[in-house]
Amino acid sequence: MSVDASGLSSERHQLERSGTAERVAAILRQYITDGVFAPGERLSEPVISSALGVSRNTLRESFQLLAHERLAVHELNRGVFVRELTTEDIEDLYVVRRATECGALRRAAELSTVELSAVERALEDGRAAARHEDWPAVGTASIHFHQALADLAGSERISATMRQVLAETRLFFVLNENTREFYEPFLDSHERILADLRRGRFDLAETALDRYLREAETLLLKLSR
Repeated sequence: MSVDASGLSSERHQLERSGTAERVAAILRQYITDGVFAPGERLSEPVISSALGVSRNTLRESFQLLAHERLAVHELNRGVFVRELTTEDIEDLYVVRRATECGALRRAAELSTVELSAVERALEDGRAAARHEDWPAVGTASIHFHQALADLAGSERISATMRQVLAETRLFFVLNENTREFYEPFLDSHERILADLRRGRFDLAETALDRYLREAETLLLKLSR
């Protein structure tokens, strides 16, 4: 099964100044992060290059970047596919997530000012999606919430690390059935974390975040087995 690339033509404006492989990879990474391209789907060269208006060579370079980030795999004589992950991947990624996200909150606690608007907006988006019972959209909002937490550190390297890690994390969401039972607890946990951040209680927010990540890891490992 090949990916649905119908929405990619709307992303062409992002390539107006620079049609580099890095920019193409960033667009494809975002589509993986948002769940548009699912694990196991084939990334069709002719379809995607036509949709984005880029050369096959540029697209192949972007595929190499995604492969380096463990988001795509090349299968001989078959093409490039969105990667499917293992239980070992889940365990390792959550080690990275706890170190990166909790570390980002510790760094944010050292800053004189912290802007929470992106965190608040992600939670609001999740609540709105839940009201419409759009559970995949709740999952996307959750990804944006955790990216916003990492961004609080004010470090581009931390933010870039989280973009890659969260794109991989999104690949796990295919393990669930997009139900209220899976996604709704995310929102309550996010609410508690944000409440502590608003009060400047970064240590409590970090504790709540660590607990959340451990519970999410346990759930995903259970589903994967």
